[in-house]
Amino acid sequence: MKTVFSYAKPYKWPIVIALFLMLLELSVELIQPLLIAKIIDDGILAENVNVIWTWGIVMMALSFVAFFSGIINSYFAAHAAQSFGFDLRQALFRQVQAFSMATFLRFPTSGLITRLTSDVTMVQNVLFMGLRIMMRAPLLVIGSLIMAFVVNAKLALYLVMGAPFLFFFLYFMAKKGVVYFARVQERLDRVNRVMQENLQAVRLIKAYLRGTYEASRFSKVADLLRKDTVTAMRMMELILPALLFVMNISLMAVLWFGAIEVRDGGAQVGELVAIVNYAMRMTGAFSMFAFIIVAFSRAKASSERMEEVLVANEDLEIHNSESTGLRQLGGELRFENVSFNYPGKPEPILDRVSFHVSAGEKLAIMGATGSGKSTLLNLIPRIFEATEGEIYVSGIGVKEWPLKDLRDTIGLVPQQSILFTGSILENLSWGDIEAQVDELEEAAKKAQIHESIDLFPQKYGTRVGQKGVNLSGGQKQRLSIARALVRKPSILILDDSTSALDVKTEMALWDALDGEEATMLVVTQKIRTAQGADKILLLDEGQVVGYGSHADLMRQSALYRKIAESQSEEEVASDAKDNS
Repeated sequence: MKTVFSYAKPYKWPIVIALFLMLLELSVELIQPLLIAKIIDDGILAENVNVIWTWGIVMMALSFVAFFSGIINSYFAAHAAQSFGFDLRQALFRQVQAFSMATFLRFPTSGLITRLTSDVTMVQNVLFMGLRIMMRAPLLVIGSLIMAFVVNAKLALYLVMGAPFLFFFLYFMAKKGVVYFARVQERLDRVNRVMQENLQAVRLIKAYLRGTYEASRFSKVADLLRKDTVTAMRMMELILPALLFVMNISLMAVLWFGAIEVRDGGAQVGELVAIVNYAMRMTGAFSMFAFIIVAFSRAKASSERMEEVLVANEDLEIHNSESTGLRQLGGELRFENVSFNYPGKPEPILDRVSFHVSAGEKLAIMGATGSGKSTLLNLIPRIFEATEGEIYVSGIGVKEWPLKDLRDTIGLVPQQSILFTGSILENLSWGDIEAQVDELEEAAKKAQIHESIDLFPQKYGTRVGQKGVNLSGGQKQRLSIARALVRKPSILILDDSTSALDVKTEMALWDALDGEEATMLVVTQKIRTAQGADKILLLDEGQVVGYGSHADLMRQSALYRKIAESQSEEEVASDAKDNS
């Protein structure tokens, strides 16, 4: 919890003020039974009206002090807690953005969402309640005991006889609560994961009529959350009855022996009333302990989960914001005996891959699903780090490049087109926020999407739905390509990014891209596309099994000839079908 609550340090003065006001309010509450005792003994029993009026007015004035202290305390407590929650959520989000992909994949997406939402809210509320009432309850118990000894030490002993039991009982329940509520938060992660998967795949679920199955799957994980929450809450519900049972026994002892002391002259009536008053205040404070332990247990479990993110700094990406001018060097690319395997998995995804692409050349990358094509592309901008070997961009090893400069020199179009909620113009400028409108339009023309945008009622101001839901697959791919072109990259990476385009549009796209000075790496399954490349890299199970021009591979590679022949047969069959 230390790391998490360190984000409250900037708000130490609002916290100090809130604590001072809480202590002032508490002091008034602890003094009142003494004043009541004085009014009873020196006023009512002595029939002294002046004492009654004097101390009555003092009690009223103190009540107003406590009232206004509580209001101002709430203001400062809310300010400190909300600001702390804001800073903590910002820190978590920045930390996630700084993760390398290897670190990011350690956490399920649903778990990160839970940490940034409900876990932050949990500790934020605990800070607020701590400054408002949670710290006040134990202090009220301790203060009431001390004041009870001040009033009458003999009667106060009956109040503390159950203290050892209560201390060990509360300690035990707090430890158990942390374990139970950590499990509850993990269950909540799983519920969020199922919800996320379901909402992302809603079209597929409807198309396959799998709504009933998905509802059943959600019901199972939600039921596990319900059961664990019920178990945790039942455990916590034992606290209040146990506390009240012990306190009621103590209160009965005070009344019984107090009456004897008053009768024998060992105590005054006002003292007995004050002790009983303190006992009632302690009982009221103990009724808050169940809530406090539940809140503390959940906050501790949440803070430990957030701390996992905040201290996961063994593999953070460091972005140097100062440009070194390296991106001006061009787009020459060279792999030398590069191997890669995911952490914890001994099987290599890439095995001793070597090739060279000169600046301005176009390399087509082919291979079966799972052959390592996308992984190879991810190593260039260091989304993943090569396990062995070296990768050079413009003759400089990628590890020697400042990460910002390296990625600024690359335009990446991923296999799955990702668009953000906002206008088309905003999505295009996401590639370069300083790009002018005419530059965005020029990139859209090269990507063969300008004419489609022009047909929209609001043109470039057209809103893109979540993940581009209101656009076709081909439109999303072309917008993604345009966004990459806006960057004016030295290396343009297209990871199977033209699969949804028709032949005519794709050919027009390649013709437009021929004028680009960028080195192009194109993952494709189409021989027709590969033929237009300067070189072709053929992968099979992570190894290079062919490298050269189309003509070279037709002579040297049986696998490449097999792919070419199968696609030729498909095209002939398709043409025959069209003619018929």
